[in-house]
Amino acid sequence: MTHLPYIVAAYALAVLVPAAYGLAAMRRLRLARSRLAALDPRPARREARR
Repeated sequence: MTHLPYIVAAYALAVLVPAAYGLAAMRRLRLARSRLAALDPRPARREARR
C-alpha cells in the first residue's frame, strides 16, 4: 500500500489553502480601497515618503 495519494493531497492543500486566503485578502483590500475612494476622492498618500 502506498501513501502517495495522501502525501500529494496534503501538499496540495498546504499550497492551495494559503494561496486562496492570500487571493481573498487581495480582493478584500482592492474592494476596501475602491470603497474608500468613493467616500474620499482625495488621492492616496504614500506613507513611505515621509
